[in-house]
Amino acid sequence: MEPDRLTVTYVGGPTCLVEFGGVRLLTDPTFDPAGGEYRTGPVTLRKLAGPALSPEALGPFDAVLLSHDHHADNLDHAGRRLLASAKRVLTTPEGAGRLGGNSIGLAAWQSTDLEAPGGRVLRVAATPARHGPALLHRGPVTGFAIFFVDTPQRVVYVSGDTVWYEGIAEVARRFALRAALLNLGAARVAVLPCHLTMTAAEAFAGVGWEARLQWPEAGRAIEVEL
Repeated sequence: MEPDRLTVTYVGGPTCLVEFGGVRLLTDPTFDPAGGEYRTGPVTLRKLAGPALSPEALGPFDAVLLSHDHHADNLDHAGRRLLASAKRVLTTPEGAGRLGGNSIGLAAWQSTDLEAPGGRVLRVAATPARHGPALLHRGPVTGFAIFFVDTPQRVVYVSGDTVWYEGIAEVARRFALRAALLNLGAARVAVLPCHLTMTAAEAFAGVGWEARLQWPEAGRAIEVEL
């Protein structure tokens, strides 16, 4: 059986273009320029860096993997306008209820299928995620496990904007993970006592992997065969 090619082009922040076996997926689209301010309850988020690539430079894509829609550091104004360009927007049930249109809400472990070249089927399953400490819930978020139905042993995990907790270990128990895109961003919110992203050490120690880390350069692609 021939390997599947995975190409990840890092745009900036939580945004990547993931090309897997001919299917093009965009994660948490954020394309506003630097300098914007976004009010979220008592917190004002300030964007310090713009995207390395424009939507035009990335070209068309099939679907959006949206960890959550209610914070601008994961879906800003330009990213929200871009959602209409996708065949589907996969997100939380609550997010899909707010977005409407082409969005589909997936609870943890639910899945949906996307058509792929050559008559193949790419399955996208929602995975558990938690946006902050257990006692300081900041709204529902999701991660994703993606794999072709005919090669379920080659799973790509997209963590979404989650802290490390026991639900992440369950992802590794359920799926044959071959690659992972971990949200390791630098956003810090003063009202919380913890960083709102996993560290690499927590993520890999928690699931017990032997893994090689790659740190993507904004605007450049990483290619691997699974």
